Amino acid sequence: MTTTAPLLLITADSSDPLAYLALRYAQAYLKDISADDTQTNNNDNPNTKRPLLNVFFYGDSAHLANRLRWQSADQMNLTKEWQMLAEQYQLALPVCVSTALSRGVSDTENGARHQLDGDNLATGFTLVGLSELALMMQNDCRIIPF
Repeated sequence: MTTTAPLLLITADSSDPLAYLALRYAQAYLKDISADDTQTNNNDNPNTKRPLLNVFFYGDSAHLANRLRWQSADQMNLTKEWQMLAEQYQLALPVCVSTALSRGVSDTENGARHQLDGDNLATGFTLVGLSELALMMQNDCRIIPF
């Protein structure tokens, strides 16, 4: 029997304490699951690797995907922290495309499609439709909202 990776549904703005809590939760969860060495492949198909954790940025959390977002030195740069975590654990960082665009965050493709002057999506983040969220939710996953 396989277990579905939990889903962190992050909606909090980067200035909200919940945004920091979401990152801390992800870091602790991934560290714990790696320590337990349970990042094994899917039991049904040993060649298919399951994600350890699903994350989805929606609403105001789309601001975290802005590579032009400046952070003072006395505060944690959540964008960089998510990027490092994603790199360390091969974690996808999907962001709802419509909420990102409405908050001024765009990738090259959407910038061209919507006649915007450029792109500012931070490395590691991807703009996706809500169907991606639906796919993450389909297997009776545990949703943890922030």
